[in-house]
Amino acid sequence: MAALDIAILGPVIPAIREAYDLGERGVSWVFTIWVLANLVGVPVMSKLADSFGRKRIYLMDIGLFGLGAGMVALSWSFPVLLVGRAIQGLAVSGLFPVAGAFVGDSFPPERRGRAFGVLGSVFGVAFIIGPIAAGMLLLVGWRWVYAVFVPVSLLIAWFGMRNLPKTGIRPDRKTFDAAGLVTLALALVSLAAGISLEVPLLIAMALAFLLLFVFAERRGERLGHDVILRLGLLKNRQVSIACIQAVGAGISEAAFIYFPTLAVLAFGVTKSAASFMLLPLMLAVALGSPLAGRLLDVWGSRRVVIACNAVLAGGMFSVSFAPDHAVWFYGGSVMIGLGLAGLMGSALSYILIHEARKAERAVSQGLITLFISVGQLLTGTAVGAIAASTSDPVLGYTTAFAGIGALTLFMAGIGLLLKNAPAERAGLHRYSND
Repeated sequence: MAALDIAILGPVIPAIREAYDLGERGVSWVFTIWVLANLVGVPVMSKLADSFGRKRIYLMDIGLFGLGAGMVALSWSFPVLLVGRAIQGLAVSGLFPVAGAFVGDSFPPERRGRAFGVLGSVFGVAFIIGPIAAGMLLLVGWRWVYAVFVPVSLLIAWFGMRNLPKTGIRPDRKTFDAAGLVTLALALVSLAAGISLEVPLLIAMALAFLLLFVFAERRGERLGHDVILRLGLLKNRQVSIACIQAVGAGISEAAFIYFPTLAVLAFGVTKSAASFMLLPLMLAVALGSPLAGRLLDVWGSRRVVIACNAVLAGGMFSVSFAPDHAVWFYGGSVMIGLGLAGLMGSALSYILIHEARKAERAVSQGLITLFISVGQLLTGTAVGAIAASTSDPVLGYTTAFAGIGALTLFMAGIGLLLKNAPAERAGLHRYSND
């Protein structure tokens, strides 16, 4: 449901623009407000889930998602629609990290890879069926695209109450870390706005708030507060490497948003046809995620991370080499889908779930989401700037993709610093029951 919310936005945007008579800048807030609420919500929802019970917060997020979708469907003005989109973004911020934490709660270490793989495959499935479902509902009216989420949310909540493992309030819960929450939220909002609007002052403010967050967390740990993020987690080499890999994966994921534009320019097809040219990439994500998950249980994260980065780099280079040649374009797209399936669908979440303590599993999964978002924000600005800097837009896009391919090869080299499979397996049960 959460992945579909992202997948349907593209087809719905023109109808929303027409309904409220919006310009390009105004309609962009339909996505921007969602991103901002999602970024701020990730640490909040993750921490609440670890402190007050994952099932409780997960079901709350399902309810919030349905509420937000209902507000969008019934919106009588554009501000009301934006409030609904913000509520949806806030809800989704908890759904993905807490779902990853449930994998750690419900599966033994030797089977978590395949579980993460199945969980990651929903992105590919959503981006295949989402535009098609949205197109059919648009025949009735764009509001129905969001209205159907309301009964679906109720159905998911019912299944969740019956089947999700129950986790209660932590008995050792201490004073909530309000200072850490506020400073981190301000840092994330400043970073997102600074990168999106290309305002250096906001980026500098984000760094300042981040330093204040570190200070607040250190102080909170000394006072025995229930801190938003245990800084010792980031000192773990596996975790720090996984976070770096998440930035790289976010950069690569955001790059394929520009593939339809490249297809229009290189092949001379319509925008509608260009969107369908992404289907092989999405199919590769849907099929590659379960495969990568099974390989994780056999190979360990180091080999999978290195292999996926290498495949991802090959795909970027393929598309940049001959963007107007169907074999290179589609072959590169499939390679990119397979690479992203292994990194974002399972490997990075797999690393964090095994290195984090049981009481901080949702927070650890939220870390991956945050660093992926940072990579996505960086790409949106960089690719557009590179494409606009040349007289030939096709050359601009292919140059940007080649640069991302080189970065991904560098990420493959960083993957060599991860634990090998025997060392990783030796520590799999370390935090299983603490």
